[in-house]
Amino acid sequence: MPGIDECLLEAMGLPGARGAWLVDWTSGLALGSAGDSPVGDHETTAAETAELARAAAEFESPPGGTASDDSPVEDLILTTRTGYHLLRFVETSFDSSVFLHLWLDRDAGNLALARIRLGDLAERLVLG
Repeated sequence: MPGIDECLLEAMGLPGARGAWLVDWTSGLALGSAGDSPVGDHETTAAETAELARAAAEFESPPGGTASDDSPVEDLILTTRTGYHLLRFVETSFDSSVFLHLWLDRDAGNLALARIRLGDLAERLVLG
C-alpha cells in the first residue's frame, strides 16, 4: 500500500502525466506534489482545484445537509484545450477531505486508463 510520495510517483508513471497532487479540499493545501504545475506553482494549483472539489461536494449535498452516501461524487474531469485534470476523491475510515489530482497531456494521455488507475491508487493510498 503506497504512501503519499509513492502514490504520486505511480500516478506520474501514467502515459501523458504532467503533474500529480494530493490535496486537502477544505484547506486547499497540497499534502504532496510531483511533476509540473499548469500555473507554475503547486500550492496555487492545489488551492484552485480545491475550490472545484468543494463545489462538487456541495452539488451532491441537499440544502442544510451533507452528501448522500448513495451517490457520492467519485471524481471530476476538467477538459482544457491541451489537457485533462482528473480529481479523484479519496475515501477513508475517518472523515476524509482529500483528493488526488492528476494533470494529463491531452495528446499523450489516456483519460480512461488514468481514471481507472487513479481510482485504484485512491483505494490503496495509506494516509497517516
